[in-house]
Amino acid sequence: MLDQLQIYREIIFALAVDHLAPLPGPFARLAYLASLRNPRTGIYAHHKLELLYSTTSIHQALEQCHEEMFERLLEFPLSQQLEDLKIYLKPIPGDPRENIYACQHRKSQWTPGNSPTYLQKLFSSNLHALCSMLLNQ
Repeated sequence: MLDQLQIYREIIFALAVDHLAPLPGPFARLAYLASLRNPRTGIYAHHKLELLYSTTSIHQALEQCHEEMFERLLEFPLSQQLEDLKIYLKPIPGDPRENIYACQHRKSQWTPGNSPTYLQKLFSSNLHALCSMLLNQ
C-alpha cells in the first residue's frame, strides 16, 4: 500500500513539475490532462511516464489529476474563468471565433468520466456562458 502511494506521489510530482506547471492556467491544464485520456477506452496514458511506471498506476494518477483540475476550475468565479479561457485561447492559431466554438465542443472531452452529473452540468453551463461572452466581445 505504501509503495503504491509513493509511486502515485512520484507520478503526480513529475506530471505537475514537468508538464502542468509550464502551462498558462487551469483551462490549459484541464485541456492537457483531458488529452491524455483515450476517448474510446477512457484510459489515461503518458508516454514519458510509461518509461518509469506501470500503465495502471499512471491511469489512476492522471484520472485523479484530471478530476481535481476540473473541480478546481469550477471553484473559480466566472470572471476568473473567463480571463483564464482568454489566456488559453490566445496562442491557438486560426480564427479566434472558430477556436471558441471548438472549446464548446470539447466540453465532454474536458469533463472527467467519473465526475458527478451536477458538476458536468455546471461545467457545461459555465463553458457555454464563457464562450458566449467571448463571442459577443
